[in-house]
Amino acid sequence: MKRKTEENTLRALLTIGILAFYRLVRKPPVKDWLLIFFLKSYIASILDNLLVKKGYLKYPVSLFKTFDVSVIFSYLIFPVVCVYFNQVTRHSGIISILLKSLLFSAPSAAAEYWLERNTKLIKYKKNWTSIHSFVSIASTFLLVRLVMGLIRKVANK
Repeated sequence: MKRKTEENTLRALLTIGILAFYRLVRKPPVKDWLLIFFLKSYIASILDNLLVKKGYLKYPVSLFKTFDVSVIFSYLIFPVVCVYFNQVTRHSGIISILLKSLLFSAPSAAAEYWLERNTKLIKYKKNWTSIHSFVSIASTFLLVRLVMGLIRKVANK
């Protein structure tokens, strides 16, 4: 019974993620948002695969059985949130970007912590904590924002 509830949670997150993705790509500049989405997906997939293979994380329940990582989180939810972060910080200064990265990362890490404690969607292993998740989420948000800032700078020359 619990597994069915967790699968329904994943289906709901998939639906929310798809709707959020559709909403965000309708806002110009679409090319930037898609680039951010795919860049964050790429980074998240590398980190997630590494952490799963090294035994720090495990995803016991998944809609996509052929993957060891959480496809919905790595390839949809976190990239969508990263695009929103980039939209909000597009014209921000460095201090504002850093503060907003904390504001975006904390709820993501808190949600992951709640899921780890109350479901079988994710399990922390080998001393992995929500602090590690928070740091990795914030770091990847900032890395993608930095890369996009450099791309915009080069494109405008």
